[in-house]
This record gives sequence, C-alpha cells and structure tokens, in this order.
Amino acid sequence: MEVHIGKRVANIELVSKEGNKVQLTIDGKVLDVDIVMTENGVCSILHEGKSYNAELIRSEMGKKYKVNTHFSSFDVDIIDTQAKYLRMRKKEDESQDDKISSPMPGKVVKILVKEGDIVKSGDTVLVIEAMKMQSNYKVSSDCTIKEICVQEGDAVNGDQILVRLDLDSAV
Repeated sequence: MEVHIGKRVANIELVSKEGNKVQLTIDGKVLDVDIVMTENGVCSILHEGKSYNAELIRSEMGKKYKVNTHFSSFDVDIIDTQAKYLRMRKKEDESQDDKISSPMPGKVVKILVKEGDIVKSGDTVLVIEAMKMQSNYKVSSDCTIKEICVQEGDAVNGDQILVRLDLDSAV
C-alpha cells in the first residue's frame, strides 16, 4: 500500500505477522519489528534493539492519522489499493496521458485493441481483474494504440505500463 508521511510517499507491504512480530517492507527494505498496542491509540515498537513509542490519532475521514512521537509529529495518509483505484478512476475524467498504467496488481483478462488501432474517447482498451473485480480501462480522448505492453493472462504490478498511446496521430 502507498503511505503518505508528510510530503514523503512510501510503499509499504506486510510480509508476515505472527503475534506481535511483524515483517514488512518499506520501499523494498525488509524490516522485522515487534509491535504492541499499549493502550488506546498508543503503540510500542521494538526494532533492532531500540524502542519507539507512537500515539496514533485517527481522523474522522478513515485512513488519515496524526502520529505523535516524543520529538515529532506526522500527518499520515494510508492509500490502500481500493483508494488508489478510485483515485485513478477519477483521473480518467481528466486529460488523457500517453500511457495506461495499472493502479494495482491484477491480471489482464481481455485486450480489446491491437497496435495501430485508432480509438475514440470512452473506448475500452483492456480489462484487468483485481481483488475479484473486473475493471475496464478506457481512453479519455481520441488516440492511436502505439504499443501493447502486456498479453492476456499476464499478471501485472501496480503502476505497470499496460498500453502506450499516440495522442497526436488519431484522425
């Protein structure tokens, strides 16, 4: 999941959890931590022999937190795959980019175009299945399919380029 910590954006993945022992990756770096919730909203974190305490204050708007430590305070916004997907869907109404990327991991179910095809605004280019839902990926302006970077049945990662578009050559 994507986590915004102030102005920093971190990619965090939970690898495993057994009791209080948690293994996770932050921007690809593996961390082993021991996390205990000591009282409502306060947690104690043990990492590499050092102890950290943090107070988590959840906002009314879901996955936004104020995190207070002894010496600093951070605004944290958790962007899970569903929130990221919804944000990407909203962006479809904006101007067309020169590529279509997957906002989250999934599987290519159907490719409805081929390289060189001219597509019109609103045309579906491909279908991706993620979290047991199928999503149609459409173009928001007339363009030409420049390159298809995936095949039907491929597993795709978040932010992976699926299709490259030529925005200037559409008739």
